[in-house]
Amino acid sequence: MKLTKTIFLTLLLALGSACGYSAKKSTPPAVGTMPNIVSLVPNTTTAGTSLGPNGLMVTGARFNSNATINWNGTALPTAFVSGSQVTATVPDADLATAGTATVTVTNPGTSGGIYGGGTSPETSNSMTFTIQ
Repeated sequence: MKLTKTIFLTLLLALGSACGYSAKKSTPPAVGTMPNIVSLVPNTTTAGTSLGPNGLMVTGARFNSNATINWNGTALPTAFVSGSQVTATVPDADLATAGTATVTVTNPGTSGGIYGGGTSPETSNSMTFTIQ
């Protein structure tokens, strides 16, 4: 009886291994929507001043509703206005001394669920903001 159980268990394991079951395939993310910056308003300010309540307006194309404006690579809290316009408040500390800042816009990627997929994050061309 013990031999029968061992043979049966071995046969069951062999059949289970041969059935072709494997982990679900993961799909790599598709390319996301690439944003494009056309202009910054304003594109310059005097060191030590604030951009005020209107902040920085970035115009361009293909901005997702969850796009973020990046200031020297750091994401700023961003307000979506339209697919061609987003705004953000630049911290006064970032405007304290003369220099330049690189401004980009990133459309975050999207999740593809349990099997992967979705889209990858995409970052726009850069524009330079000048602090005089």
